[in-house]
Amino acid sequence: MTETKKSSTPPVGDVGLTDQDVYEAMKSIHGYIDITARDFKELYCNAYRKAVERISRSVLARDMMTKETVFVSRDTPLEEVADLMGGRGISGLPVTDDSGRIVGVISEKDFLSRMGEAGPKNFMTVIAGCLRAKGCIALPIRAQKAGDIMSSPAVTVNENWSYSEVAELMSRKGINRTPVTDHDGRLIGIITRNDLIKALSRIVTCETLIS
Repeated sequence: MTETKKSSTPPVGDVGLTDQDVYEAMKSIHGYIDITARDFKELYCNAYRKAVERISRSVLARDMMTKETVFVSRDTPLEEVADLMGGRGISGLPVTDDSGRIVGVISEKDFLSRMGEAGPKNFMTVIAGCLRAKGCIALPIRAQKAGDIMSSPAVTVNENWSYSEVAELMSRKGINRTPVTDHDGRLIGIITRNDLIKALSRIVTCETLIS
């Protein structure tokens, strides 16, 4: 178990302009403007969306990722993995080989799926199994290691992927986090949904939008 070496865009869509907003903005511009408030709002919203799309393509995975990444090796005992995840308050982490390349990921789901009775698993079904059992339902995996239960191959992104590409992948795969790799496939960071939200909610000034 080791650690590697922290390192954002506005919401897409209607910005909620009112006519009064437009009138006040138009009054603040020196000179004569031959355009209606309706046309101004449509033009502004379209330009805003285009600017957001441009920015989302320019923000890369390496700009959003958390560099302080917790990971384990294939040989890390599951007890140690569970302690690490619980202590850090994380639901999953990468598994790497000796060269730092990602060989899998291990998550709460990987633990849950191997505990107790067969069938669909979630936290409450495991609790129910615990209440019925006479002993610890985690005993069958007590002696196992990360490599025994990890999900492989891991879903990863390259450091040069754009915000749009990372968000699309995570949404399509239904995952909450994804490791970030360099051009050699080595782990250099991790992106979580929280990192995406921070990137999306960053306040972008007019100067940034038109730069």
